[in-house]
Amino acid sequence: MVAVLMYLKAFLVGGIICAIAELILIKTKITPARILVLFLMFGAVLGGFNIWTYVVNWAGAGATLPIIGFGNSLAKGAIEGATSNGFFGALGGGLMATSAGIAVSIGLSYLVCLFSSSKTKRN
Repeated sequence: MVAVLMYLKAFLVGGIICAIAELILIKTKITPARILVLFLMFGAVLGGFNIWTYVVNWAGAGATLPIIGFGNSLAKGAIEGATSNGFFGALGGGLMATSAGIAVSIGLSYLVCLFSSSKTKRN
């Protein structure tokens, strides 16, 4: 029963994040790329003020997997790097905190490119 509740909370939080993005996309003229950047910055700000930690503790993967979670990880890494190594630590800390996710996404993108081919639409 505990696992079902955990999955439900993750589904609800992830769904709410996606629904907010969809509403922004439908109601405004903001492009999807700008919405991603907006959510990334939103996650970084919430992570910088240590607010997103409470959402992650409650929702689990529903809060860490969307792009907001990536922004949170960048902010946490930059703060940890800045406290230990100063200004240059802030620059490298965010990259070190998110390097595994970046490497996996690049590797999987390469694999997808190997096994698929792009096709143009014909009218």
